[in-house]
Amino acid sequence: MSSPSAENQSQGSSQKSSPPSGARRRISGVTVPLFSLRSDRSWGIGEIGDLPEFAAWMRGVGLRLVQLLPLGEVSGGETSPYMALSAFGIDPMFISLSAVPELPPELVGEALGEDVEALERAKRSPRVDYDLVRRVKRRALRFAFDRFEREHHAKQTPRAAELAAFVKRQSDWLPDYAQFRAFKDGFEGIAWWDWPEEVRQRRPEALEGLRRERARDILYYEYVQWLAHTQWEAARADLRSKGVEIMGDLPFMVSRDSADVWAHQDEFRHDRSVGAPPDQFDTEGQNWGLPPYFWAKMRENDFAWLRRRCRYTGLLYDRFRIDHLVGFYRTYIFPERQGQGQGGERPKATFDPAEEPEQREHGDRVMRAMLEGAAETGAQLVAEDLGAVPPWVRASLTALGVPGYKVLIWEKDDVVFRDPAEYPELSVACFGTHDTDSVVVWWESRDDRERAGVLDLPQLAPRRQELGREFTKETHRALLDLIHGSKSELVLLLIQDVLATRERVNTPGTVGPENWSLRLAATPAEMDRDPEVRGALDRVRESIKATGRG
Repeated sequence: MSSPSAENQSQGSSQKSSPPSGARRRISGVTVPLFSLRSDRSWGIGEIGDLPEFAAWMRGVGLRLVQLLPLGEVSGGETSPYMALSAFGIDPMFISLSAVPELPPELVGEALGEDVEALERAKRSPRVDYDLVRRVKRRALRFAFDRFEREHHAKQTPRAAELAAFVKRQSDWLPDYAQFRAFKDGFEGIAWWDWPEEVRQRRPEALEGLRRERARDILYYEYVQWLAHTQWEAARADLRSKGVEIMGDLPFMVSRDSADVWAHQDEFRHDRSVGAPPDQFDTEGQNWGLPPYFWAKMRENDFAWLRRRCRYTGLLYDRFRIDHLVGFYRTYIFPERQGQGQGGERPKATFDPAEEPEQREHGDRVMRAMLEGAAETGAQLVAEDLGAVPPWVRASLTALGVPGYKVLIWEKDDVVFRDPAEYPELSVACFGTHDTDSVVVWWESRDDRERAGVLDLPQLAPRRQELGREFTKETHRALLDLIHGSKSELVLLLIQDVLATRERVNTPGTVGPENWSLRLAATPAEMDRDPEVRGALDRVRESIKATGRG
């Protein structure tokens, strides 16, 4: 989701920058959750420090962009990156503990105590074990903070001054986040609407008293965000030196129990919840239980919070995806409590704004505010315009110069697929998203009629005889050439599509340990020695070269 220097970009510089050299060129990138990466240093989950090695591996096959899922701190007990405690900040579980100065290797055992074995189990786990990872990282970070407080904060060393400068630069979001997290700990994790009334309603005298009482915990949460952002700056500078962009993901909403909803209560609806209307994939619609924006209130300050959010996100990324884009034009909202209406009928979900003329005007205004926020950093927006999206929304995006998605598996009429070579240049082409099967599973699960529809595309028709139901090396190369041959400025391949594997990141509508826990089988160096992996990477490299991308 670019600035002249790595130091300025994530710590709130007001300087603008030029887009990276790869912007608006026909390039290909890879979509991978940060939590999926592996290295010899990481603690059971992908970490910020793992990005440079992974990016170099992908750059070697011609992939010039890495797209990540949201990085915000996930609520305790949750694993979805779309259920964050704040729209700002980086989840502390992504911090590379091996790079924290207050935690040298010789002190890790002392820091973890009996949890040393838990760390080893987390490292060996084939999937991300969030409970273990959070436990050992929280313990290690508290140990590191204690040392920082004694050796730097108490003595007001230059390192303490660096933290203070970071806090000052991030003053438009960090105080709300740090206080929310510290207060939540003090209230034993209960939701903010169950806090004492004077704190819930943010009465100044109550907040001031609680800030004094929880000052040490507030400093701790400032410290971990400083660590995370410092590491992010270093990783991003490394990727830029390799000519690799980072693309992020801005979720449509935040959790109801979040720093933002607590701090800006009048800008969210507390009597409604956000969802999605019925479509071909979910005939009953979806109720996500998240608090809708109170658009009427947000318009009064010209969407100041959204502007700050996009500016912050743009400081982290070269480009970022706007999740559930249509919701910024018309939000589908449910009554929070599904009581009975007149005649015993349940109240129905509605759009806000209600009518198309207002939706058009509102959506254009919101998007311009978000574009202006991102433009302060030089970042570009990408619209996730999937699902039930009226044609006029896509026309608005085109007029604003914002690319939307072209997902090959859905770009069809019945079984007649649209030719990727005819996709608009202002678009992002992909086989699928983090919510879909890999291209291997998709291909092998098609019936003969739909597979024939794919093979009718002009790029594949000459190879019809060699491409059967089984997903072979030839199938992989042919489909790579098909998507890379699109006119779209950006092609995104899931890491599973790069490696021709069958794993899945998430299955919408389900809850379980298989969602949001995918880990790569091994480190890049180890995987590079696998002949099957090398073959898949060679096919990606050859396809990118043959289609003129990169």
